[in-house]
Amino acid sequence: MTLSEMLHHRRAMRHYSETPLDSGKVRQCLQLAQLAPSSSNMQLYEFYHISDKTALAQLAAACLSQNTATTAQQMVVFVTRQDLHRQRAKQVLSAVSDDLQRNTPMDKQTDRLKKLDGYYGKLMPFLYARGFGLLGMVRKLIAHSIGLFRPIATNVSEADLRIVTHKSCALAAQTFMLAMAEQGYDTCPLEGLDSRIVKRILQLPRGAEINMVVTCGIREAGRGIWGERFRLPFEQVYRKI
Repeated sequence: MTLSEMLHHRRAMRHYSETPLDSGKVRQCLQLAQLAPSSSNMQLYEFYHISDKTALAQLAAACLSQNTATTAQQMVVFVTRQDLHRQRAKQVLSAVSDDLQRNTPMDKQTDRLKKLDGYYGKLMPFLYARGFGLLGMVRKLIAHSIGLFRPIATNVSEADLRIVTHKSCALAAQTFMLAMAEQGYDTCPLEGLDSRIVKRILQLPRGAEINMVVTCGIREAGRGIWGERFRLPFEQVYRKI
C-alpha cells in the first residue's frame, strides 16, 4: 500500500478475528517505530510487546475489558521513561560525538564537540530533571529572563517537559500503527485504562508512565469498525498564513 492507502485503510479496530499474528513482524514494526522523530533524539520511551495469553488477559481487564482488548491477539504498551533522561543523554552524546569525529573536518571538531557536550551533558539533564515542580520554576524564571532580550523556548516547566516526552512517544506509537497497516495488521490505540494496574502488570518503576496501549490483530469482516469515518470539514481545521 502507498502511504495514502495505509492512512485510509487504518481504522481503530474494536474487535479482532481469532487469526494469530506473526510476532516477528510486530517486532519489525516496533523497530520501524524507533525511526519516528524524538525531541532532541532523547528517545525517552520503551515498547512492551505482549503476546503471552495470561498477560493479555490481565491487560484486557486493566483496559476496562473493552472488546478491542479482550479480542486482541497481541498488545504493545508504549511507556515514557523521563526518569532515564541522564542515561539516554549520555548514549546520544556518545553516538553523535562519534559521528562528528568520523564525518566532520578536524578544524571544526573541537568547537562542535564542546557544543554537543554542553547540550547533552549539561542542558538536557537540567531540562528533564524533576524536583517537585521547583526545578521547573527555576527553569521558567531563567528562560523568561533571557526572553526579555532574545527569543527562547519558555515551555520548560516540569509539566512542559512531561508533555514533550509523551509527544515523542506518541509519534513512535503512530509510526508503529502505520507500519502495522503496511503488514495488513490492524490496531487500536487505547487511553481508557487503569494505568496503575498496567504498571503493576509490567512491573514498571515509579518514574515510568503509560503513554498508551495499542491492541493488535486482524479485522473480521463486518465487525470492529464503528461506522463510517468522520472527520471535521478540512477548512474548519486548516489555516494558511
